[in-house]
Formats: sequence, C-alpha cells, structure tokens
Amino acid sequence: MPILRPVLAFVVAVVVTPLFAHQHETQETSVMQYRNLGTSGLLVSPICLGTMTFGAPVAEADAIRLTHAAMDLGINFIDTANVYEGYARFIGSAGGVAEEIVGKALLGRRDKAIVATKVCAPVGPGPQDRGLSATHILREVDRSLRRLQTDYIDLYIIHWPDREVPPETTLAAIEQTVRSGKVRSFGISNHSAWQMCEFHWLADRNGWPKAVSSQIPFSLLRREFQYDLDFCRKHGIGVTPYQALQGGLLTGKYRRGQPPPSDSRAAEKPDWIWKLDDPLFDKLEAAESLAREIGVPMSQYALAWTLTQPAITSPIVGVKRLDQIQDAVAAAAVQIPVEHLKQLDMTCPPPWRQHDPIRG
Repeated sequence: MPILRPVLAFVVAVVVTPLFAHQHETQETSVMQYRNLGTSGLLVSPICLGTMTFGAPVAEADAIRLTHAAMDLGINFIDTANVYEGYARFIGSAGGVAEEIVGKALLGRRDKAIVATKVCAPVGPGPQDRGLSATHILREVDRSLRRLQTDYIDLYIIHWPDREVPPETTLAAIEQTVRSGKVRSFGISNHSAWQMCEFHWLADRNGWPKAVSSQIPFSLLRREFQYDLDFCRKHGIGVTPYQALQGGLLTGKYRRGQPPPSDSRAAEKPDWIWKLDDPLFDKLEAAESLAREIGVPMSQYALAWTLTQPAITSPIVGVKRLDQIQDAVAAAAVQIPVEHLKQLDMTCPPPWRQHDPIRG
C-alpha cells in the first residue's frame, strides 16, 4: 500500500516519545506506543478506531478498508456497539450493522485487535430489548459474538446507566459473561464518578470483576467530566473518551461566516452538532492559533491535548477517509507546550472548583 509508506515512516521516526511515560505504563513497538487499559492488562494503541459511522455514511467495503488501514498503521483498539448502524440509526432500531462490518474486517486478523462493544441501548420495541437486566445482557452478548464472528469480546461495555435495574443485578450478569470466557474485561460508559464508585464497591464486596475502563464525552470544548478523571486515575480505570474532536468542530473544517462543508457532520446530521455561533468560534480560533504556533493541524492538536489529561488512555476517533486515520495516528506524537496548556485552560476552562484552602 504505497499511500501508507510515508505515514509509516513518519510514525516510526517520531511516535516513540516520552510524552506520556509519566502517566501510563507503555510498551513500545517500531510503529506505535501501546498503553495499559486500566488494570485489564490489555495493551491498546493511543488512538481507538470508532465505528459509529460504519454502514452509513461509510459503506461496508470502505469501512473494511479503513479498518485494515488503521491496523496497518498500528491501531489495535476498535470500539463498536450492538446498536451502531451509522446515521440510519433511530431509537429502537435493531442495530448490529457496525458489529457485522467489524467482524468481516477482522477475519484473519482477530488476534491483532482489541475489540470493545457495548450493551444497554434499545435494539427493539419490547421491554427486554433494552437495559441492563441479566436477560438482556446475556442475550445480547451472544448476538454480538455472532455478528463479530468471534468467541470472545476483549472489552464489554455497559453503554448507559439503567435506573430501573439494580447495579448488583447488572454486575452479576457481567460476571457470568466473564466466567464463561465470552468476555475478557468489562467497562462503563456515560457513568459519573459516583456511579463508578458504586460498581467498584459492589465488585469488591462480592468478588466480581471491576470495571477497567470509562467511556465519556470529553474534549477541549466539553469538560464537565474533568474531575471524574481524578477518580479514574486513582482507581486504575482507563478513560477512552468519545467526541474528542467534538463532532468535527476541533478539526478546523468549520469557519466563521462560512457554510459547513458538504461532507461534514454539520451538513449531514445538523442535530448531532453544536450551534455554530460566535462564542464557539472564539474558542476554536484561539485554539487553532496555538496549533499553528507548533506547526500542526488543529485536529492533531486537539487529540494531543486530550492525551495529556489524567487517566486518558485512548481517545475514540470516528473516520470516513484514510487521511483522517493518518492524522489521528500522527497526533500521538504531538507535544503540547506547558504554556499552551495554561492558555487552553483559560480559553476552554474546566468546571469551576473550590480553591483548596489547605494545599493552595
């Protein structure tokens, strides 16, 4: 694949860097610097391939090619879900499209990939077609295995909280999937720190597996979970944020006073993206000026910033094109100057927190 050779040469030359050594135990290879995902023992790439667009707008054949290209560049971590089917998705539709595509893409390559998938969201109209009951979890794990064409899932993720099901019921079902060998490790998505703490306490009390990962929406523009990262770092939970580029807002493709590009999310799914107003562009333009100072594209700069945050292991990046994969891989080698981090905290501040009266 001639188009990949320049990128591979670049990655080999610069990706082995001490940038994240103080935050994560890593294992270096000639292409990628892998990181421990929490306490799972799984070594994952610092970029995770997201698959929510697989099916539409990314057709199956293109999605398979993109998956192969990502793996050739060293990405070994692939995130999907039982409900993903691209932009055609609606609440209660059957889903499964992205899992099927990933399964086809990994034929002959399964042992080279760390596969994460999820359970909870509705996959039908019935009362047992959603949630975190044992019935739903145990049925859906088998369906995911069939679609993925594998006999185990590396990371099985609770997609959303279910307020109608006691967490101990959910954890007991997860324990069954782990004990049966169908699941190697499990993670949590869209849960706050207090909910993760409850799961950890129940796991300790009952000898059940602990969550090794947390998947939350997190980016330079969206930092409401900022202080939950401290909990994750303290308790050995690797964070794999989604929307690290905030639906494409942090790629530099949107310009003040100009219509969004025709192939952008703002054009294709306007209800999936924030309002493009002046306060937003003030932040985007300030961040992009800092990216220009160190000579990198805005998308790489935003991903690199995400990787500097506590407990962040592997941001999930959805792609439509090969160049977007190449861009994400290159971001793992970008170093953000300390003075930039301070400026970014002023431009895109984290939530207010009481000043420490004891330690300052």
